[in-house]
Amino acid sequence: MSLMAAGGLNCHFESADNPCGFPAPGAGIFFFDDLVRLEIGGTTVGINKVTLLVVVAVILVLGFFLYAFRRPQVVPRGSQNVGEVGYLFIRDGIARDVIGKEGDKFVPFLFSFFFLVWIFNFLGIVPFAQFPITSVFAIPVAFALIVYFTWVPLGVYRQGFGGFFKGMLFPPGVPKPMYVLLAPIEFISNIIVRPFTHAVRLFANMFAGHLLIATFSIAAFYLLSFTVIGLLGAVASFAMAVALTAFEILIQALQAYIFTLLTAVYISGALHAEH
Repeated sequence: MSLMAAGGLNCHFESADNPCGFPAPGAGIFFFDDLVRLEIGGTTVGINKVTLLVVVAVILVLGFFLYAFRRPQVVPRGSQNVGEVGYLFIRDGIARDVIGKEGDKFVPFLFSFFFLVWIFNFLGIVPFAQFPITSVFAIPVAFALIVYFTWVPLGVYRQGFGGFFKGMLFPPGVPKPMYVLLAPIEFISNIIVRPFTHAVRLFANMFAGHLLIATFSIAAFYLLSFTVIGLLGAVASFAMAVALTAFEILIQALQAYIFTLLTAVYISGALHAEH
């Protein structure tokens, strides 16, 4: 899209026919025109590429695990084996490890988050999709708000309103005069900053990764010309795009893990008051 806007497919480094500057990708690559517009109750609802990718991702996650456990066997094979490995990874590696015995009841919640976020991220390197859904800020914000409105009411329910906020604002083992400074900081940190950073951490990594890959991919095409500098630059840019794509695969899974792990940490804090 950036390449077409800057000079079309004939836009190359040192091109005599169509001279143009490097069409560096910007924020425009994260916005898509509506494919369909629907009028629902007087409100216009637009369906674009991101909407379709969200639907595809949800279908992939649901479809795989419904297929994997359609006829569960005592000795798992094939897709059931893969599904059980994923389930045990969330149950033993996150839920029980962070929350403790009560973590089992939150496994479906954490499981859904991990695999949805992972597939949302992974679509960024899938041909034809080639867009990480979580690089649209609204998606991580929605996920972070779901987590926020889970652990805060849960903490109030389990510890009582006073007990929950007392444990949050007045951590034990701190000299009492320090609470004058510490309590407001803890309130801002936990109630305001925490959900914001939970969303931004995921968004920023996917946004930056997609932008870098797009930059080097466009550079490889732009520099391609029958000159030494052009050929070397195109090869180097293409190699960087491939290397960044491989690195992005790791980051995609890591960000899904971090988001899910932090969710478990917040739930654990809501369930268990500090002593």
